[in-house]
Amino acid sequence: MTESAGPVPFSSDGHGSNARIGVALSHGFTGSTVSMLPWAHYLAERGFAVRLPLLPGHGTRWEDLAKTRWEQWYDAFETEYLELAGRTEVVFAAGLSMGGTLALRLAEHHPTAGLALVNPALTFSDRRAPLAGLLKYFLKSTPAIGDDILKEGVTEGAYPFTPVAGVHQLRRLFLDTGRNLSRIAAPTMLFRSTVDNVVPESSVDLIRERIGSREFEVVPLPNSRHVATLDNDAELIFERSARFFLETAERSTGTGRTRAS
Repeated sequence: MTESAGPVPFSSDGHGSNARIGVALSHGFTGSTVSMLPWAHYLAERGFAVRLPLLPGHGTRWEDLAKTRWEQWYDAFETEYLELAGRTEVVFAAGLSMGGTLALRLAEHHPTAGLALVNPALTFSDRRAPLAGLLKYFLKSTPAIGDDILKEGVTEGAYPFTPVAGVHQLRRLFLDTGRNLSRIAAPTMLFRSTVDNVVPESSVDLIRERIGSREFEVVPLPNSRHVATLDNDAELIFERSARFFLETAERSTGTGRTRAS
């Protein structure tokens, strides 16, 4: 197991009966693993096999993010998922914001056991976003979108600026993922903050309308904002998702050998 409070990948092969269950986690756009480490640690401590990659262009300088393509973000996440699939019986995908988008796309292309999404993004609040492909030639960056957190004294360590070229890539990812949501058959648990100043409600509406899964649940987060994995409802996310993974894995394999702690 690798532990760090900084923007580095996290990996745990699990222990006990829960090691047969893998969970691939992803952070969001302009953020890093910092926003997901508490969730990763929680799952690893309960025996799950966990992978949390640091996506290309993240955790360094915002200028690096301006040079990466959305396919690189997805490939990094998919690689960790497939590595888990090769060593565990069942694998889940989970993510925050754009990380939720990556998890959705993964489930469109792989038989994922289930999805746990926290404020997943498929649409923009900023009306300029559809023009990012043009604006990137005239405007290099816009103000930061990070740290939408209700809890005082907490930071996710996101970039101080948002690269417009990166927004263009993010929009391409949104379009690619949104058009194939009907392919997703995996049980899905979506955690949604009552107040989210980054991802609009239209993202959740789009997922609800198009997703092919017959098992779809929205869990309200009344005391958190966008980065809910570091906010007041974090423990709710961790506990509910772990229970979801255990119960879904049990139905999938029929062993009944899993436990919560």
